Amino acid sequence: MADSTDPSLPVDPLRSIASAGPDPSSASASSGIDSPTASARSKPDRPTEPPIAPTTELQFLKGVGPKRAELFARLGLRNARDLLFNFPRAYETLEPTTRPEDLVEKQPATIAGNVTLIETKISRSGMHILGIVIDCGSMKVRSTWFNQSFLRSKLAEGFRVLVSGKPRLEGVRWAFVNPKLIVLREDEPQPEGQILPVYRLTEGLAQHHVRRASQRALEACVDGIDEVMPQRLLDQWRIVDIRRALRGIHQPADADELAAARRRLVFQELVVLQLALAMRRRKLLAECRAPALPVDSVIDARIVRLFPFDLTEDQRRAIEEIAADMGRAVPMNRLLQGDVGVGKTIVAFYAMLLAVAHKHQAVLMAPTEILATQHLKGLRRLLSLAKIDVGVLTGSTSDAERKRTLAGIADGSIPLIVGTHALIQQPIPFDRLGLVIVDEQHKFGVKQRAMLRQAGIDPHYLVMTATPIPRTMTMTAFGDLDVSTLRHGPPNRQPLHTYLGNAEQRDKWWTFFRKKLDEGRQGYVITPLVDDADDGNLTSVKTAFENLTNDVLADYRVDLLHGRQSAVEKGDAMFRFATGETQVLVSTSVVEVGVDVPNATVMTIESAERFGLSQLHQLRGRVARGNHPGYVCAFAEIGNEQAQQRLDAFVGTTDGFELAEIDFRLRGPGDLLGTRQSGLPPLRIADLIRDAEVVAEAREGAIRLLEHDKDLTSPDCERLRRQVLVRYGKVLELGDVG
Repeated sequence: MADSTDPSLPVDPLRSIASAGPDPSSASASSGIDSPTASARSKPDRPTEPPIAPTTELQFLKGVGPKRAELFARLGLRNARDLLFNFPRAYETLEPTTRPEDLVEKQPATIAGNVTLIETKISRSGMHILGIVIDCGSMKVRSTWFNQSFLRSKLAEGFRVLVSGKPRLEGVRWAFVNPKLIVLREDEPQPEGQILPVYRLTEGLAQHHVRRASQRALEACVDGIDEVMPQRLLDQWRIVDIRRALRGIHQPADADELAAARRRLVFQELVVLQLALAMRRRKLLAECRAPALPVDSVIDARIVRLFPFDLTEDQRRAIEEIAADMGRAVPMNRLLQGDVGVGKTIVAFYAMLLAVAHKHQAVLMAPTEILATQHLKGLRRLLSLAKIDVGVLTGSTSDAERKRTLAGIADGSIPLIVGTHALIQQPIPFDRLGLVIVDEQHKFGVKQRAMLRQAGIDPHYLVMTATPIPRTMTMTAFGDLDVSTLRHGPPNRQPLHTYLGNAEQRDKWWTFFRKKLDEGRQGYVITPLVDDADDGNLTSVKTAFENLTNDVLADYRVDLLHGRQSAVEKGDAMFRFATGETQVLVSTSVVEVGVDVPNATVMTIESAERFGLSQLHQLRGRVARGNHPGYVCAFAEIGNEQAQQRLDAFVGTTDGFELAEIDFRLRGPGDLLGTRQSGLPPLRIADLIRDAEVVAEAREGAIRLLEHDKDLTSPDCERLRRQVLVRYGKVLELGDVG
């Protein structure tokens, strides 16, 4: 039997013979042998069937039946409408050849020719074997099918056929095993360039099953699909109507029709998303209240006086945007993004002190205790001359310290609190909470907000990330946030040099590494694993620590850090490294975010191919944070083209925004940030990389719609509004907005 996941060309459902065997739920499913170039939208004569509506269950669709309907259900397809909106994942073009030089072993191909020989036999095990020889003119090809006896009745010597599959050489003759088969009528021209859809499959369901069912659903009920987009939007953006789009996406006559259909469906999906985000934003503004914490020249001067350096132009602009938001009586909902080392933390500290200036409290939550401890030290250092208490709540906070801190939070004597994300897993008795800052989380969820709401008053929210977000992502998954961007760091930032090393260069690199240690600098050694991998190809942090301390770094003070250590162990290791007690820190990527040791200038990254591009860039950002240049050498075993592209980009630029765009193209939005962190359901047809231009058009289209009808309650917007609520109402808690 053919592999059910094989995307090679199947047969047209109205006229072909499929390799996956007869359709047990429909005796007549493969009886028609019609032209592959005949219009898929014509309706050939057939026995009268019960009327099919979009809501008709698939088991009642001819050729499906109850058993196969269960297989469709695994893909989330339960009725005819589901089939219409189950878009192909790819397309194949039927380009038959008659020349042997066009065939490549085990590569998909289609050949055309006349049947000159038909043989059938039964094996000792009872397997039915059908073999034919096809004369293509310049070659003869043998095709064999196993346990597909029903094909025999469709074939006769002299018939012209198309065979599609993965050929292999048997001696000097090409052969196909269990290929797809199309039988042409005597007067039928050979098809050229026919575009065939390729759908998602599950075990037991073949391509021709899905194609056949999709075609029948399309023929029977596409005219019952209502248009949801207002006509003015279709006219403005020259978008085809929904019925034409569905026909074009499932059965395109040519590439232009397919492109027009796909653009329409992508545009609709993105408009619905943009409307949902805009409606959620309006709902928050209408329902939520926050303390107004405006800035004036006196407050600004008092805060800026605490900073030991001048603010950059980018920092000033971000502070102005944040202060303007905090000055309003609606919750700020802002994302602060910036490259490594551009000074996001100072901007966050400014916002916290602005809250304190109005006698409100501010919370800063970090993803790790290491980073929380670093923020705590930074705040206390900044406020060393001010009488402002800073509390800390992490997993390692002692019971006595926790009790004291909670009491200070409750009575307002502790206005600034630093902790990990776990800080809000249970209610905290804040006195007057005015601002919440979340570091490296990208989003702040509804449940988290509820934990921090006091007497119907919300604090302002600021989320920070050192992973720059591509523009199309800020307009979609982050479209409900205002965005402040820091692109440029301090003008005196030291240069950072990155190299890709090989085995022959190791000794030379370690000589350079030791030279920097001898000059008084410090360094990191990064590995991807805590323990050795089962395959033995990767060195763990523990093994690296043992090897280094017994070899190239035997004469230096080396410490170990990884995620499985206790909070105390990790804190002690970081303290020793930060104070210079140890010279080298051998670590996993636990140091990726936020660790700041200005004297560290060299870094070795082992098995660099195991890290993502943004992760490599974050790791690199741990060096050159002081008064000396930084040097990073990545060693890798490159096994694929994408890993090579990733490492070439890493070495080629230190611009985090450029790297974010490259990472976005290489890995896709789902892997980069995607819906896992945004909480949104995945996009069904839109591709934020491929469809960047349509993202911008959809955003503009949604804005214009809301300008004319802010609640989408006019007759031509009612269906669109309903679709927004069905798709996003629950996840964005829209309710019946408007």
